Amino acid sequence: MNVHLWLAFATASVAMGLIPGPGVTAIVGYALGSGRKTALASVAGMTLGNAICMTLSLAGVGALLAASALAFSILKWAGALYLIGLGCWTLWKARRLGEAHLEPPPPISPPAAFFGNVAVGTFHPKTIVFFVAFAPQFMDARAPYWPQAAILIATFCGVVASTDVLYALAASHAGRLLRRPRTKLWSQRASGGALIVAGVATAAASK
Repeated sequence: MNVHLWLAFATASVAMGLIPGPGVTAIVGYALGSGRKTALASVAGMTLGNAICMTLSLAGVGALLAASALAFSILKWAGALYLIGLGCWTLWKARRLGEAHLEPPPPISPPAAFFGNVAVGTFHPKTIVFFVAFAPQFMDARAPYWPQAAILIATFCGVVASTDVLYALAASHAGRLLRRPRTKLWSQRASGGALIVAGVATAAASK
């Protein structure tokens, strides 16, 4: 792969990583409601999901989704309903326990956040379709396809994981500043709201 093409792709990946989307919103929600460990686990899950998503896209699934409105819609709503459901569940727990003791509900566990964001990263149809058009622009047509694809996947996942970690650390630091029980309760509510917003953003995705 031409080094200039790779540098251009890496730069574009930084820009994409810094723009908040459903994945970043979910990570921030985990950080606010459940702390740094859970937030970093969600980053790891998002990284794996992104890798799977790019691999599927470059393997041809993106072209299938671009051609099939039904397949695109099924994948989109599966991811959206998961996030919205998790957000509603978080809000419901915050309401019940908050009314009873003014204590925040139990945090979401790191494994739950990890696997949740694996699903978010993998089943985001707009991302899969996007990479069909985006990634090949940075490949050399004269060189073997899959070695170049592997480099692009590793580059994108590494860059976006770095920006996601920054979001996770910043949000978890803000969450640690919220010490009083009532404030913690509102932090948990903000977490649920952020997950719902991420789900709505996923549902709003179009080709």
